[in-house]
Amino acid sequence: MNKSSTVQEFTFDDMKKISRTKMGKSLPIELYRAIRLIGMYQGLPMKGKGTTATVGRKIGESLPVNSLEDLLDIFRELKIGDPHIVLEEEHKIHVAVKDCFCEGLPEMEGNMVCDLEGAIMEGALSKIKAKRVNVREIKCNVNGDDYCEYEIRF
Repeated sequence: MNKSSTVQEFTFDDMKKISRTKMGKSLPIELYRAIRLIGMYQGLPMKGKGTTATVGRKIGESLPVNSLEDLLDIFRELKIGDPHIVLEEEHKIHVAVKDCFCEGLPEMEGNMVCDLEGAIMEGALSKIKAKRVNVREIKCNVNGDDYCEYEIRF
């Protein structure tokens, strides 16, 4: 089969292949916020929840991680935030993410905007555990909380 008719997918390793000689490998947080909050959260039906869940899970599945600790490390490496386990029970873990992309945004009580990051966790952990894992954002800086927090249920 020739290359043009073969379905190809990008991998996480492909994302690391950056050849920008003038602009470098970083983009400003303002652009990420604009894509996430103006484009997806405000621009899509249901605040983009269906899209962010699908996209986040797919990203999570592609991450080169084999444990929750690996996942927390890659969150730091990618500057998604600074995650820490704040509760650990047999079938439930809470992960607090400080220095999240939404920190510093205006407070809008009742709004949780970090569902993409939770879906990334969900995809990665479902792959690691080889079974469905559920991740739900329960605290968010935008809601007025001190940090973002996710409840992970196995």
